[in-house]
Amino acid sequence: MNSENLIRRYVITGSRRLSNFWWASVVFLGAFGFLCTGLSSYFGKNLLPFLQVQNISFFPQGLVMSFYGILGLLLSIYLWLTIIWNVGGGFNEFNKKSGNIRIFRWGFPGKGRCIDISYSLKEVEAIKVDLKQGVNPQRTLYLRVKGKREIPLSQIGQPLTVEEVEKQAAELAKFLQVSVEGL
Repeated sequence: MNSENLIRRYVITGSRRLSNFWWASVVFLGAFGFLCTGLSSYFGKNLLPFLQVQNISFFPQGLVMSFYGILGLLLSIYLWLTIIWNVGGGFNEFNKKSGNIRIFRWGFPGKGRCIDISYSLKEVEAIKVDLKQGVNPQRTLYLRVKGKREIPLSQIGQPLTVEEVEKQAAELAKFLQVSVEGL
């Protein structure tokens, strides 16, 4: 057997996805517009050439718009920082050569920024599939380890189709030589 058949690595997309870039940009532009409108009403001048603030008094409309603008800017900064830090990104590595499973994720900066968990392949009991239908469908793969809880393997945010989840679960269970639960 060559080494490609002994190691499987699944990359997990974290915060760096197109939808997060979109929402961070939209929130920033909206918040910037609100803040400029509020400040323009305070100074009595149009800070941006396309703003017409003659009919907006600072108290209460301009003040409220400035408040919403500041809150929106703080939210957009948070969104951009999660994208820059790639929170939730990482990989799942299943290595028959070394006999280990490694689950790695990036978190928020600080003491626990890197989440790096390793298990022996011998500790794996099964691959569990959890399918929840409804308005917010959740399709998650879990790694069930002896004497420990179930460890999620799927990425968050973009649910896979039922067929894709079943295919991944079957492929991984076959590679690890364990059973699939929940189907």
